[in-house]
Amino acid sequence: MQRLKCSVAESEGHRIVFHNLTTTIMRKEIHIVSNPNRGGWDAKRPNADRASKHFDTKKEAMEWSRNLAKREGLELIPHGTDGKIQNPNSYGNDPCPPKDTRH
Repeated sequence: MQRLKCSVAESEGHRIVFHNLTTTIMRKEIHIVSNPNRGGWDAKRPNADRASKHFDTKKEAMEWSRNLAKREGLELIPHGTDGKIQNPNSYGNDPCPPKDTRH
């Protein structure tokens, strides 16, 4: 079995995964981002003008988005208040699965 090298490029909310320099299908994602105008947190799809749903707390946003990601096979990408990505999780077909198969 041949292992493929994976690399990821991000641009304007899109994520393109390269396997040995060939492109594959872009992953569907849901982002958890802070909302500086209204306060609280938003669950938002890439390139969407509006949030899918607004929450008062990040915990509520994460719970709702995790359930959605599991149902629809999405990549869940939480962000901190500074905008940096924090511990993304894939609930679909992960094109770059972890090498550690014990966990």
